[in-house]
Amino acid sequence: MSKLPSLKNLSYLLALHQHQNFNRAATACNVSQSTLSSGIQNLEEQLGCQLIERDHKSFLFTGMGEEVVEQARRILTSTEELLYFAQSQGKTMEGPLRIGCIPTIAPFLLGDLSKKLQRDYPNLQLNIREDTTANLLHLLRNGELDVLVLALPIDIQGNQSYVLGRDPFKLVMHKTLAEKLEEPVQYNKLPDNSIFLLEKEHCLTGHAVAACELADSSKINPFTATSLHSLVQMADAGLGATFLPQMAIDRGILNGTDLVALKPTGQEASRDIGLVYRPTTNRRQTFRRFAECVAQLLPEPLLE
Repeated sequence: MSKLPSLKNLSYLLALHQHQNFNRAATACNVSQSTLSSGIQNLEEQLGCQLIERDHKSFLFTGMGEEVVEQARRILTSTEELLYFAQSQGKTMEGPLRIGCIPTIAPFLLGDLSKKLQRDYPNLQLNIREDTTANLLHLLRNGELDVLVLALPIDIQGNQSYVLGRDPFKLVMHKTLAEKLEEPVQYNKLPDNSIFLLEKEHCLTGHAVAACELADSSKINPFTATSLHSLVQMADAGLGATFLPQMAIDRGILNGTDLVALKPTGQEASRDIGLVYRPTTNRRQTFRRFAECVAQLLPEPLLE
């Protein structure tokens, strides 16, 4: 059998593809630039194909190079999962677990979830990353995260998912404004520019607008917030209303305010909370057990 490519050289190739710079890639791998360059050249010789077109100022990944990068990413991810499997001796809910979670879920779930997991599974080593949906999916694809807790529906880019539970939306406003309205609130009764939403990078905005059937864009204020807490401040100042998920309300986001939560228009005004993972993983049993723990903490669990 021919000598197989080393995992180290594959990792050099991935680092160069990620950083698009030999010096930065070498620094990320804790090696010299010449070591990284030699490792990639050795990989090309072993594979018998050109991965990178070089000149003295720049470089470009070839078509085959891009294909090899994708294969290398899968190989290194599978190897890392094999290591986790061996470290936990094949047991579920043991060893490292790298979790990604979006900002409209993380502050209202991860505290209770971490306590529960530490109590019930003391040998599970949590590593948690909070970020936007797009960034988390990128990290999952690159093998830097194992599993994601996201709001659905979204394009999960070929990954696997299942729904853990439902998180209803509430229309939140100052009590003086709420006293003038009836439930479910009719949006045409609200002033123009009176509904505050998150930035478009947060999928909660799209989910809330769709679920609550908010079709009249004139009601939406051009200001966009970066967090749910900012939306609460705007509403508590009497400037208008906003949509908040039930899990945030249950965790006390309205405490100390004069805000009330009303039922919005829309028969099922809610978002689904789901688990997303790579289809190639060998840790499905662990993810299923983890999913059960998450579902128990949601407003309306659906996972059986």
